[in-house]
Amino acid sequence: MLASRAHLAKQAAVFSGCGWWDGTDIHEAAYTMYHLSRNGARFQIFAPNQQQMHVMDHMRMQPSSSDNRNMMMESARFSHGQGMMQMNDLSKLDVNSFDAVIFPGGHGIVKNLSTFSKDGKDCKLNNDVERIMKDFHRARKPIGLSSMAPLLACRVLPNLEVTMGYERDESSRWGRWPNTNMVQAAYVDEKNKVISTPTFMWETDYHYHYIFDGIGNMVKHVMRMTAK
Repeated sequence: MLASRAHLAKQAAVFSGCGWWDGTDIHEAAYTMYHLSRNGARFQIFAPNQQQMHVMDHMRMQPSSSDNRNMMMESARFSHGQGMMQMNDLSKLDVNSFDAVIFPGGHGIVKNLSTFSKDGKDCKLNNDVERIMKDFHRARKPIGLSSMAPLLACRVLPNLEVTMGYERDESSRWGRWPNTNMVQAAYVDEKNKVISTPTFMWETDYHYHYIFDGIGNMVKHVMRMTAK
């Protein structure tokens, strides 16, 4: 059933710039698009047409004072600029036109799509991000989240179960992570149709194939819920 239905599924992917320290992580964006394509989904990518919080020098890991960039223009680096792969303004994302939405991670989650980096638990979400979260949740359509993205959902949706937190598990080879068996998998909140995977929130030496597999499993569960 999934294979026959999946090719009809239309997914939205929401980006926040281009780069781990100030936008959407490049690996998570590419892995998400790969797995959507591999699983037969049609998808479009969106980003806010707004300035990002700042631009980071990814070598020195510090803000660049001489640069100011637009999230949508930066996210367009992931697109080929035409057809379904054209970058779209997040304000135009309509829940009625899509079967699911996915938010890849990166520090753009806490800097651009929310004020979490400044305000912590009292943060506010970008208006369109909050609208989209609530609209898809209300419509009972799947929401896929990786890395830091679950905090967006937790801020505006009630009673979620996601992969977030930093608790040490001494018995596990995965290091510091409360859901330590999740790095190659995805945590599925069936009730709320929210699927999350920790990716680079997992604190140990990075093994990119684990991150790749975790996003792949998240996408598969999104597609499974879409096919119901």
